[in-house]
Amino acid sequence: MRLQPRNKRLYKKALEIFTLSRSISNYLVHDLAPLQNNGSEHPHIYFTGDIIRQSDALAPKIIKAENQTFQDERIKHATSLIHITNRLYKNCERLEQSESNGKEFLILLRKELRKFKHLQRSWMMSL
Repeated sequence: MRLQPRNKRLYKKALEIFTLSRSISNYLVHDLAPLQNNGSEHPHIYFTGDIIRQSDALAPKIIKAENQTFQDERIKHATSLIHITNRLYKNCERLEQSESNGKEFLILLRKELRKFKHLQRSWMMSL
């Protein structure tokens, strides 16, 4: 099993997205952690953990897809990567709707995700 990716640009972008999402989540969690006036927690706080979990899954999925012997398996893992990317993008949109000072950073993350999606499309053609 090969541990290094064939498409280094896509892999590097996935690692950048993970680093960025972790930093954004750490920043946002301080804004969203205090309880609301009615004593309940902020409904968007769980999306901060979701963006970390989903961005953490990007790089291993790339390697897993590239290491598959059969094309059907490669396509299956690549499609799974598309779903993870779409959910990550959607969670960024949801976090932007929260009352937080970190909305500007989420716009940056979504911009990086659009670049990742572009690289991902060309990568899928090479599988």
